[in-house]
Amino acid sequence: MIGSQENIMLGLSESPRTAFNTKSIALLLNEKRDDSLTKKLNYYVQKALLLNPRKGIYAKKNYNLEELAGLVFVPSYISLEYVLQKTGVIFQYDSAITSVSYLSREIEMLGQTFRYRQIKGEILYNLEGIERRDNISIATPERAVLDMMYLNSECYFDNLNAVSKKRIKQLLPIYQSKRLTVRVKEMFNSPRLNSEREPFLC
Repeated sequence: MIGSQENIMLGLSESPRTAFNTKSIALLLNEKRDDSLTKKLNYYVQKALLLNPRKGIYAKKNYNLEELAGLVFVPSYISLEYVLQKTGVIFQYDSAITSVSYLSREIEMLGQTFRYRQIKGEILYNLEGIERRDNISIATPERAVLDMMYLNSECYFDNLNAVSKKRIKQLLPIYQSKRLTVRVKEMFNSPRLNSEREPFLC
């Protein structure tokens, strides 16, 4: 059983994960979430073998920022500007990693900005349009478009040709919003939809 002081780093190093909270470490090492586990982890932090960017969060030196984003507030998933920028829906660069969660916060961790927007629980817990890969939960471009429109009345999109109109319509019922449904219909009926020269304003 992994769990002794000398084997904690072995257990973490063998895991494909690069970032952890105390709950995930306890499950991995089959240990209790108590002060003794924290003391063991902090020993490795002091030895510079682990990073401790935020209370209750630990990371390997080769940490993945997207993994860290999902550990700050649970549940959450990466969405909004970060996803839309990566998939070419919006062109304006922003280095922040944006997520939706049960509260709105902006934090700095390891020199990186993490931005969270609050969304209703029934939307947050609906996993349709959310991809889970390599311990990261991230919205598809279509889900990110809808999250953005739902949360931001002044959003814009530079290139809607990068998303599937059919898939957006399939995901619309998640939000149970007549206002959003109307805005989506107006968006796809816009003559500017096929123009990459002018952004679509929500």
